[in-house]
Amino acid sequence: CTMRLMLAFLICTSLPPIAAAQDSIASLRVGVVCGPPVIGSSPAPDTIAGSTHLIAQTPPFIAEITQVPAVIGIGFGVKAQALDPDGLSGVTIIVTHPPMGDAGVTQQSYQSWISGTEPSPTFYQFDEDYERVTGTWTFTAVLDDAELFSVAFDVVPPQALPGLAEACGYRDLLS
Repeated sequence: CTMRLMLAFLICTSLPPIAAAQDSIASLRVGVVCGPPVIGSSPAPDTIAGSTHLIAQTPPFIAEITQVPAVIGIGFGVKAQALDPDGLSGVTIIVTHPPMGDAGVTQQSYQSWISGTEPSPTFYQFDEDYERVTGTWTFTAVLDDAELFSVAFDVVPPQALPGLAEACGYRDLLS
């Protein structure tokens, strides 16, 4: 019950800094997820890993907030739906973040699409220790040089959000 109260408090007090194109995006939700099972990967040469995860099912948000504990297995991002029922293809997702990895990378991008019939997930999941950099992370979707949406997240140390950090069963990082 304490965790539920804390999550409810965070949801009520965290208004997400979101901008969405009114003529392209029908709905936009943001939040934190427990990393879903990965069924494959898709090439993404403009990312540090060189690929993005493929998942079978969109995971539910465990909290609809823009504060994220830097914990392996935690993911965060956006569920967007296009206004056009045919969806939007050729969308570039740009993720900016504090310097990461040996090269100090601050931006990664990959190609995606946004469905017009159901929300499409765009997430970043912490899989490696070097990814757990705290600070402002921004997800921006661009199509033909037009911004579709931009959402800023605040990635914080696990101790700053202990209930959320433990929500997916990763308790060992809090000690």
